[in-house]
Amino acid sequence: MSDAQERVGVGVIGAGVISAQYLENLVRFPEVEVRFIADIDLDRAAAQAAAYGVSGSGSVEELLAHDDIQLVVNLTIPAAHTEVDHRIIAAGKHVWSEKPFALDHDSAMDVLAAADAAGVRAACAPDTVLGAGIQTALRAIARGDIGEPLTATTVFQVPGPEAWHPNPDFLFARGAGPLFDMGPYYVTTLVHVFGAASRVHAVSSQSRNTRTIATGPRAGASFPVEVPTHHAALIEFGNGRSAQSTFSFQHARKRAGFVEINGTEGTLALPDPNMFDGDTELWRDGQDTPAIIRATGAAYGRGTGVIELIRAIRAGRPERASGRLATHVLDVLLGIRDAAASGSPVEIASTVPDVPPLPEGWDPTEAE
Repeated sequence: MSDAQERVGVGVIGAGVISAQYLENLVRFPEVEVRFIADIDLDRAAAQAAAYGVSGSGSVEELLAHDDIQLVVNLTIPAAHTEVDHRIIAAGKHVWSEKPFALDHDSAMDVLAAADAAGVRAACAPDTVLGAGIQTALRAIARGDIGEPLTATTVFQVPGPEAWHPNPDFLFARGAGPLFDMGPYYVTTLVHVFGAASRVHAVSSQSRNTRTIATGPRAGASFPVEVPTHHAALIEFGNGRSAQSTFSFQHARKRAGFVEINGTEGTLALPDPNMFDGDTELWRDGQDTPAIIRATGAAYGRGTGVIELIRAIRAGRPERASGRLATHVLDVLLGIRDAAASGSPVEIASTVPDVPPLPEGWDPTEAE
């Protein structure tokens, strides 16, 4: 697909830290051409456009006016996701949004309804679940390597992103914290394994009211913490299946990327769900060491989901990283938040179809 006319024109809104991870891949995938980068900071947008060889940069209004852009990647802060998504949809363009999909259930449903009415797709990160690491583990579960999957344990605990992020304030604001910033990676993986969740129980805490930035031009500046920085949850799925999950920004000892799925015939230790690669360990009763299942498939990084979305649109099938899946994951996260605040379990009303693993040979760099 060398002819640019056959490529899908892509625009990017938001030229912040994560845009580099997307652009590094999107500019080399043969089925897309990034044609414009927009940001409220026009100089930042221009700098990213120059760095990645993108021909246009400027405001959101300018991007949305481009007829040769069919899909827009929304990399704004969580509080702006739904507003920007609605503007993209109103312009008749497909949406790929960073997570979380919205800050509340009704806002997420409004985006889905608007997309349906406009005849466009609204999909959402994380697409790490589409990488070789997690997909290899999902294929192992699907072929019965651990029998019937029954339970899971996931752990994400770190001191906090203020240690490395130059502008971490938004990660401690409404719509973020460890639950909404990191939770989507773990809960999305769990939904891929077990299907839709049905009920959650949780507790939460907050270790400090303020945090101090450790790096970058604002090093030494303090900012308020608006949300809990630790959640411990029990997530129930159908047929008695369950997961115990920890999401924390208040642990001096780092322990991230821990996902174990236990079944009737063994246990799988999955790679980090915030990464696109990594091998899986298969444990069976009586074994002192695990068997290693080497990751197979594509592991290119963020933007993989954009290609899967484009191929799903062309094939007339549902995309794997759909907005409906992201809405269900959001409902689980909101349920954890509310269960911790109330001290009572929360029923999850939404549901989502099972998501099949990608074929082993699926590759975003090989144009279909």
